[in-house]
Amino acid sequence: MYSKDQITRSLFLDIETARNTKTYSELSEGMRKMWELKAQTIEPKDGSMSPEEKYYDKAAIYAEFGRVICISCGFIYEKDGQMKFRAKSFYGDDEKVILQNFKDFLDPLTGSVDRDGRILGEKKSFHYIVAHNGKEFDIPYMGRRYLIHQLQLPIMLNIRGKKPWEVPHILDTMELWKFGDGKNFTKLELLCNLFDIPTPKDDIDGSQVGQVFWEEQNYERIAVYCEKDVLATAQLMLKYNFFPLIEEKHIHFEDKKVKV
Repeated sequence: MYSKDQITRSLFLDIETARNTKTYSELSEGMRKMWELKAQTIEPKDGSMSPEEKYYDKAAIYAEFGRVICISCGFIYEKDGQMKFRAKSFYGDDEKVILQNFKDFLDPLTGSVDRDGRILGEKKSFHYIVAHNGKEFDIPYMGRRYLIHQLQLPIMLNIRGKKPWEVPHILDTMELWKFGDGKNFTKLELLCNLFDIPTPKDDIDGSQVGQVFWEEQNYERIAVYCEKDVLATAQLMLKYNFFPLIEEKHIHFEDKKVKV
């Protein structure tokens, strides 16, 4: 169980990703060869989909062949006896700027992390990062993309080489649902339906993000979608710990997001 103080010291996080190039032909010769090898391991393996088709369909989920196009984050706070929520996003078509801006935002709000995963600096705002399937996807994906761009990672995300018990500040709402069931994968949308949380999938879903990014170039639409996932993760964390959901009137998505 997590206390109200712990939950209000948590930064809820979600990212959206897209394939790294608009067209398959834009891949360098070397990266095209690497993708052809990778495609052999991706279903279907019966030859019914070409490597090019698989690139458009699956490349976004692999950090080596995709890119971060949006980082959304939000936090719960208490004011006038009410639990409230705020969110903001970093998004656009320049991944390096997105990653750097997020680091510049996050680091001043967190303390340093010692070798046992404890947050140093009690006056800092956030002691936890919370994401749904964040340990398997969001955080390692971001870490790899920071390295590819030769950027220093945010303090709280610099966890490579550490054992699970050395990073207690990283919380995963999917892991908390597993109860030790290592083979279980449960979508955020399913948990939202189970707990009567408004679903974030009311406009686009993950399969459409690449099209919205490359064809429509509607980055703000992606950011709104991503922020709704962040809100759903925060609401789920409240339900896990027997707190009421945040009312819609106390939810604030920033009107002027951080565009790059």
